[in-house]
Amino acid sequence: MDKKKRRFYVRTLILAILVVAIGYTIYTTATKDEVRLLKVGAEAPDFSLVDLDGQTHRLSDYKGKGVMLNFWGTWCKPCKKEMPAMNNQYKVFKNQGIEVLSINQAQTVFEVENFISDFNLKFPVVIDKTKSVTRAYNVNNLPASIFIDPTGKVVRVHEGELTEEMLAEFFSSIKPE
Repeated sequence: MDKKKRRFYVRTLILAILVVAIGYTIYTTATKDEVRLLKVGAEAPDFSLVDLDGQTHRLSDYKGKGVMLNFWGTWCKPCKKEMPAMNNQYKVFKNQGIEVLSINQAQTVFEVENFISDFNLKFPVVIDKTKSVTRAYNVNNLPASIFIDPTGKVVRVHEGELTEEMLAEFFSSIKPE
């Protein structure tokens, strides 16, 4: 094969690879919004994570209670702003059958322990080291909160910071009867 033909085939192959890569990028960007947090009415996927004291928390262990899953990171400013409100409302609702399970995004134990100490958090905090739970719930933005009723169904999905008023309303909606 002469040089010109070989150069033509190599250039054509490179061009085809670029066209496929650009097409894939455009497709994934255009369909990204379709992959959202878990939908309201869906069964919440079960999972198992360990807290900083070594205690295992399974979502299925909380059947019969209203559960808030809160996905967060220590670097996330809205996460920091909502933590005192979550702590306050947890104290109000914990004896009414409400549980909060706070899921950190793969940070170090040291970072998470300092954060818990700074905010004097009273609810369980677990670290999703492999982000498997984050992926199962399709969480892309932090903070993200998922409210689950006593039967294990998702009743509310909220991306962004929560206020005390919102938390009180959302907790009331998932309280066991």
